[in-house]
Amino acid sequence: MTESSPTPAGTAGPTASTAPDAGQASRRRPVVLALMLAMGLAALDGTIVSTAVPQIVGDLGGLSVFSWLFSGYLLAVTVTLPVYGKLSDTFGRKPVLIAGTVLFLVGSLLCAAAWDMASLIAFRVVQGLGGGALQGTVQTIAADLYPLKERPRIQARLSSVWAASSVAGPAAGGLLAGYADWRWIFLINLPVGLLALWLIHRHLVEPARREQAGGEQAGGEGARGEQARTRAGGPVLKRAEPRARVRIDWAGALAIFATGALLLTALVQGGVAWPWLSAPSLGLLGGAAALGALTVVIERRAAEPIIPGWVWRRRTIAAVNLSLGALGLLMVAPTVFLPTYAQSVLGLGPIAAGFVLSAWTLSWPITAALSNRVYTRIGFRLTAVLGISLALVLLLAFPFLPFPGEPWQPALLMLLLGGALGLFQLPLIVGVQSTVPYEERGTTTASVLFCRQVGQSLGAALFGAVANGVLAARLGGTGDLDALARSLDDPGSLTAEATDHLRRAVDAAVDYVYLGAAAAAALALLALLTLAPRRFPVLDEGDRRGPE
Repeated sequence: MTESSPTPAGTAGPTASTAPDAGQASRRRPVVLALMLAMGLAALDGTIVSTAVPQIVGDLGGLSVFSWLFSGYLLAVTVTLPVYGKLSDTFGRKPVLIAGTVLFLVGSLLCAAAWDMASLIAFRVVQGLGGGALQGTVQTIAADLYPLKERPRIQARLSSVWAASSVAGPAAGGLLAGYADWRWIFLINLPVGLLALWLIHRHLVEPARREQAGGEQAGGEGARGEQARTRAGGPVLKRAEPRARVRIDWAGALAIFATGALLLTALVQGGVAWPWLSAPSLGLLGGAAALGALTVVIERRAAEPIIPGWVWRRRTIAAVNLSLGALGLLMVAPTVFLPTYAQSVLGLGPIAAGFVLSAWTLSWPITAALSNRVYTRIGFRLTAVLGISLALVLLLAFPFLPFPGEPWQPALLMLLLGGALGLFQLPLIVGVQSTVPYEERGTTTASVLFCRQVGQSLGAALFGAVANGVLAARLGGTGDLDALARSLDDPGSLTAEATDHLRRAVDAAVDYVYLGAAAAAALALLALLTLAPRRFPVLDEGDRRGPE
């Protein structure tokens, strides 16, 4: 079937054909709570740690390398997403989520016991290895739990966790670091994670594993592939009696991990720790290219590849991957540069600047929750096109804000931008998850999140270079947005004329960053219009098996 006539009836179980009753809903509530707690662990991580950096550096030292507290975690999360996606399709969601949560909690406990900056960075990597399982598997289970019509509700709840974390994280981190000890920032994860583990172990019940009835697992989206993959729109499945021995593509997993580590290290550190055209940057990028080619060879030969070829051969999945990669790219503009703009140009304090940024966290979950009323009428693709088109207009409007302007002006743009992106992201995630059977959903979800994470890393490097280049052109010499922002925090050291000149330079730099974000939105729109089918090939709910 296609999305034009979805039959979102029943639970995600194998034979569901009616709307879920009160008993089914009550059984799902503890699982949903567990998912929100697990997602909260990952969502709070970055925001709560960032506020305690001064205390951490004061206690452990290592000012020159403290950025790896975040970069190391980001690297580990990103490169493990495809691996956990494949493992969840192979062994089930429950064991992968439990293993990831345990690993995250072990990393948290080790971080709290760190004795110097090097050990803390290493333990943050351990945390990230677990965080990759949290992010990908939680999103996959959310799709398993709910039929198509109800899925925006759970996704909106998960989005609200991220929204609340963006506001509560800095406050909680500041309180713990200021009135207790920075180590409590990591220890507080333990009770939350243990409760999530208990709820998952007690209440999440997965169906028996099944295998496809012969043939290649992914046949593409042409007529022959669809005929092989679907039975009235769903996968042709049979119970494995007995189940064949699972073969894990460890060589592919290691190659993906190494390729991603080199690429993201080059993107994160290029232009910061060393110049872009220096030997370290060129060496890392060259090594990533070579390992990427090796990864393709390994994955083509693997019986059960970590990143199967059908992830890119199917038009729907490829279009969503590229679109959400562009989303990760454009999200860097507000999340990284808007706080600097609010403080340096508008003259706001850190807390007020945070509220300007948090405006989009209010509208994003709301429009995401209501998006099903749109895509059930006009389709996933058109809903996403509408959302990204609005986002493109709003991003283009930012450079036209007056200088210095009023705080409500960028806050209003962010409020509207969040609403637009809620219409863009969630229909694509729900839509692409609805086009694949249970046995492929983990890999599909992980590929989408992986592309978004890589987009964010690329955006941070690209837009950082853009901002610093504009500053260098405006001020002469070498531009450094962070150093300039710190100098503006001490206005007594500058004359009024110099302060105004510097603020205008920051304003121009952020304007160009938003123009870059608009270009990323245009790329997402182009990917949807040229690659995505007009109607996503949604499978029948009865064939989309999931946990009870």
